[in-house]
Amino acid sequence: MGFDSRQIRLVVFAPSRRNSTETFVRANLKGLPFHISAYFGDEYPWRKPNLRLAYGLSVFISKVLTLLGFLRVASWLSSKVATAICLHEKPDVVLAEFGFHAVRIMELVPATKLPLVVHFRGADASSNRYLKRLGERYQRLLHLVSAVVVKSKPMATTIRALAGAKSESLRVLISPSGADQSLFYGSDPALAPPTFLSVGRFVPKKAPLVTLVAFELAARHRPDLRLIMVGEGPLFPSAQQKACDLGIADRVDFVGFQPPTAIADLMRKARCFLLHSLTAPDGDQEGVPVALLEAQLSGLPVISTSHAGIPEVVIPNQTGILVGEGDISAMADAIGMMADHPELAAIYGANGHMRVAQQFTVSHHLADLGQLIKNIAETAKNPLSPRH
Repeated sequence: MGFDSRQIRLVVFAPSRRNSTETFVRANLKGLPFHISAYFGDEYPWRKPNLRLAYGLSVFISKVLTLLGFLRVASWLSSKVATAICLHEKPDVVLAEFGFHAVRIMELVPATKLPLVVHFRGADASSNRYLKRLGERYQRLLHLVSAVVVKSKPMATTIRALAGAKSESLRVLISPSGADQSLFYGSDPALAPPTFLSVGRFVPKKAPLVTLVAFELAARHRPDLRLIMVGEGPLFPSAQQKACDLGIADRVDFVGFQPPTAIADLMRKARCFLLHSLTAPDGDQEGVPVALLEAQLSGLPVISTSHAGIPEVVIPNQTGILVGEGDISAMADAIGMMADHPELAAIYGANGHMRVAQQFTVSHHLADLGQLIKNIAETAKNPLSPRH
């Protein structure tokens, strides 16, 4: 007889509770139908020393040792603390968010015999700062895991290559994080003014400067075009300066970080969504940008790139337009098309809404991830649980 989902105990290890952009981690914690205990690497409850404080301190020490190049030693203390947490919580399954964080706690597997599921997100399975530095550690991790979750087919290929001899037997779930149907709805591109919206961190793989150059090119003979850019990050000052240099500062609104409710409202007032994702100089790539799913679920057409997992969720000339990475001219032409043909924008938007609603919502992701965890819990022999 299988477990009732509510009886399954899940311990989640994640690097941060504070990062406001990690909405998908919070969605997992809120939406998975299990008894969940979560531990974060930036948690330091000083007034009440306990396992949470010990975990936060051990992760801090692990980070320092990793920076110093002591990679094998870096996971020793944090794995010991994670093992102690598992002995206390008695979970059926352990879930680690991000591959680089999973390395810190992976030795709990031989110590406890518990199944470990690792959720790779994007940079942790593409950027040189992780793949080159942690390549050997990742091989050890993939030898220990029971399953991995990735965001796209290219990411699955990368992980299987790292797994080596275990690649054939490695259980891999491909699941974009999904968009929230309760928030993202109601866009009407045919009636909206030619306002274009971009949402994403101001980092190289999101290419905000490329977006600005393409927008300026499209806007030269279209005086009513406007661009709203949502997000923060290291390239934010450069983007503001770029808008000034291009002479479009009065046509671009930089609104900084916005909560999901505000982003959803902006999507309901826009004509089209822009995101020029590309491979950053350090190799960093997208998984599947959640903002692309949110825009399509809202009913917006999207203009993006044939990058990483994006072609898995955007269908060219049906739900949006995909251009080559760095192809500014093609992106400008696509912006012009959506500006000049609101009826076409509405068709693409309606198609995108239907497709995401049927395949790529938060509910779809939680159902797939929840079933994976339940299957693992039912087949694992947990020596820590009093049920066994």
